[in-house]
Amino acid sequence: MSLSKDFSYLKGKTLTEIEGAKEGSDNIRFYTKDQVFVMYHSQDCCENVSVEDIIGDIDDLLNTPILLAEEVTSDKNPDDIKKDCQSSFTWTFYKLSTIKGSVTIRWYGESNGYYSESVTFEERNS
Repeated sequence: MSLSKDFSYLKGKTLTEIEGAKEGSDNIRFYTKDQVFVMYHSQDCCENVSVEDIIGDIDDLLNTPILLAEEVTSDKNPDDIKKDCQSSFTWTFYKLSTIKGSVTIRWYGESNGYYSESVTFEERNS
């Protein structure tokens, strides 16, 4: 069973492990002592959504409470980014901070304009 959650739900949680946090990934798992959260996009035809890059050290998020968990989206494309066949695109930035440091996970979604480019964040049974 899975339950969609607002990304800010991670605030106050202590992550023990993170899997899949790398460029090109389409699935990241966040583990606490007794919970599993998954960030992903269900791919369909004529779209592509994946992690574009990660800024910061993922290890800074482990074993200390999350102080900030924020999602920010934008449909503005920086002039220096040129993607093939993009009719529509969405940038989604996930910002996480602990006392040890901050990390921004940047997802990029592109499609022909008829498909979702959003990222889903949900709790899964562990």
